[in-house]
Amino acid sequence: MIGSRLSSVIERRLLVNYRVDPYVAAALLPAPLRPQLVRGQAVAGICLLRIGGVRPAWAPAATGLTSENAAHRISVEWDGPDGVERGVYIPRRDTASRLNSFAGGRIYPGEHGRADFTVREHPDAVRVAFVTRDGAVEVDATVEPAGELHGSGLFTDLAEASEFFRRGSRGLSPRTGSDHLDVLELSTDAWKVTAGRPRHVHSSFFEDLDRFPPGSAVLDSALVMRGVAADWSRGGEALRVGCGAGAA
Repeated sequence: MIGSRLSSVIERRLLVNYRVDPYVAAALLPAPLRPQLVRGQAVAGICLLRIGGVRPAWAPAATGLTSENAAHRISVEWDGPDGVERGVYIPRRDTASRLNSFAGGRIYPGEHGRADFTVREHPDAVRVAFVTRDGAVEVDATVEPAGELHGSGLFTDLAEASEFFRRGSRGLSPRTGSDHLDVLELSTDAWKVTAGRPRHVHSSFFEDLDRFPPGSAVLDSALVMRGVAADWSRGGEALRVGCGAGAA
């Protein structure tokens, strides 16, 4: 695993958010993780990320790579040695990059499956769609820019939503054949998100009625991040998990 940081630029990051029944969310998490609640609801979603200039921190920017990536996420908390800690549980990560798929879980934390992406960017909307190579997940999301965050049942305004996701900077994901979760942490001094409005979202993950019974996962909101320099590093020791259900 990497011992130093990877530098990058978040060229485009869409956070498509769902509010989820907390008991349903809890059943998808391995112990000791529990859902982080906002106004009595769990927070989950899809991160659709185009990341550029990815390289070791010491390497020139011109050597960096660019890729399309996706992560399904549930906001979580757990009891650490110094109190309650927080992050996001990521049952699966997917990427268009063969290198990311090879390196994830080997060179840096976080295993990645392969997926084929379709991206269309226009001034009035961004569409990101992908289908995983294993056929397990399909996503098709179109998000348009919005001046303010309206209609969310989770967050009162953009500032509250921004702070919530800024503080959940650690991603915890399963490691094949292990009872530990990989931990990958995002850090940036330039955190900034803008409001989006979901125009259309299809997610086979959140529409799976075996995983989410009717009405237990409701599309809530979208946020957009662009042009943010960010580093990625191993966020402390891998977290050991118990016999919780886990999500696939």
